[in-house]
Parts: sequence; structure tokens; C-alpha cells
Amino acid sequence: MNSKSRSRLSVAIITCNEASRIRRCLASVRWADEIVVVDTGSTDGTPAICREFTPWVYEYPWEGFARSKNRALAHTSGPWILSLDADEVVSEPLQAEILALLESPPTGIEGFYIPRKNFIWGKWIRHGGFYPDYQLRLFKRDAGRFAEKAVHESVTVTGKTGYLRSPLYHYTYRDSADLFARGERYATLAATELSGRERFRLSRLLWRPLGRFCKIFLVQRGFLDGIPGLILAGFYAFYVFQRYVKLWEMEKGYIGREEDTTSRKGSHLAHSPAREQSLVDRDRRSGAEPE
Repeated sequence: MNSKSRSRLSVAIITCNEASRIRRCLASVRWADEIVVVDTGSTDGTPAICREFTPWVYEYPWEGFARSKNRALAHTSGPWILSLDADEVVSEPLQAEILALLESPPTGIEGFYIPRKNFIWGKWIRHGGFYPDYQLRLFKRDAGRFAEKAVHESVTVTGKTGYLRSPLYHYTYRDSADLFARGERYATLAATELSGRERFRLSRLLWRPLGRFCKIFLVQRGFLDGIPGLILAGFYAFYVFQRYVKLWEMEKGYIGREEDTTSRKGSHLAHSPAREQSLVDRDRRSGAEPE
């Protein structure tokens, strides 16, 4: 869908082995002027599926979240960018709100945060800090770039930002096996980052997991989401515990530091940008981060 009366929009997505999810994502942005996909080593036919929706599909080896996302940005041509993950879907109200905004972009605003509804086990998780889960995803092409770090990448926009009202849908982990597998992998990266600024302390191993659980389940009322809320609070508590265990192992020399996801031979076969980024985003916003 093209319109001479509004600013052009480019959608940027990175993928790896997302054949079971990517159609729903791409179908939700058919109305965009341009869809750019950077695939980072899929072996399940993801690029072929993407080419059913767009000719702008590029294949690169996995280089980490930020560098891969910046590659996608480099291939776009529109003045406005909508950055998505493969497990996300643009709702119809969000589509309408974005199109209306592009008809008459507000002066002085370089990017917009979008509320995100997270769905796990088919349930919208409303509490525990999972909503509104604002994400900076819509921004001017010449004002936004992803900071190139191995851990905690995020888009940086030079200038003022605003907020949209309509939600982005996020269909995250498929099941508990998926959830815990991603937690294991990301805990190593997070512990590596942590090792650069603090030493292991037994008190943190004991109390920070408990603090994370209490914050999600009690303070942020995760208990209102029932069993899924309990499982998620327990998972994030265990993730914090696991992170400090790995920090201890690194200091003792039992395991090595994973300095950069780009250096691991074959890493593109194991990672899933969409699912891992969900955990990255969640951990960045947590109140249990080191002081």
C-alpha cells in the first residue's frame, strides 16, 4: 500500500529459524511501503517465506542483535522505520494509528514508544510488569540506530520521543522448555556483562532472586495472571539466580566468559533473535539489576 499523501514507512525485521512465526508478522505489515528482512542463518526455509511478502530479503551471518538490526536499517529507504521482531504482530488499531501519524507527522518528535501486549501459553499477561511494556519501535531513519553491544542492545533516537496508544502484539515463548532454554543462554551473556562491573557476592545470590520474585508476583501483581503469572515470576527469579551462579563460575574459572555472540562458531544455528530479545528487554527493565 503506497500513498503520496503521507510519509513512506519501511519495516525492518531480523530473523533466524522463524518459519512457524514469520508469516503472521509479515501479514500484519503488508500495508507498509517497504518490508526489509535480514536473515541470520536460517535452516528452516524462513527466507523463502519472507520472499512471499517482500523482495527485500538479505542473508548475513549472525553478528549479534544490534549489528544485525543496523544492517536491516541500512537496507531501508523510507524516512520512517518500524522495527519488529519475528514473533510480533501489528494490531489493526496500531496500523490505523501509524498511518494517521504518517499523514501528518508531529513536529520535533523523532520516535515513538508503542505499548506491547505479551501473550504466553495463549494468555495475555497483564500484570507483573508485562504491560504496557513500552517499546521504542517507530522512529525516523536518520535519527535512530541500535547501540552495538553484545548484551542489552536498544535503539537510540537523537531527539524527542512520544507515545502511541494502540498495541503491538507479542507472541513470545512457545512453552516452558523454550522459556528455560533461552534463559540459560542469556544468563551466560548477562553474567559476562556483570563481570565487568562487579564481583560475586553471596548476599546477591541469595536475595536478588527473591527480590525479583516478590516484585513481579506481589508488587506488580503477577498473581492476578494465575498460574502463568506464578510460573513467570518463578522463571525470572531463577534467571537472576542462574546469572549469579554463572558469575561465580566465571570468577572461579569453571566456565569462560562469552564476550560477544558474534565470535561463537555456529551461533546462528542456536539463536532466535525474537525470543532472546524478549528476555533482553525484560531484564533491562527489571528492578533487580545491580545498583
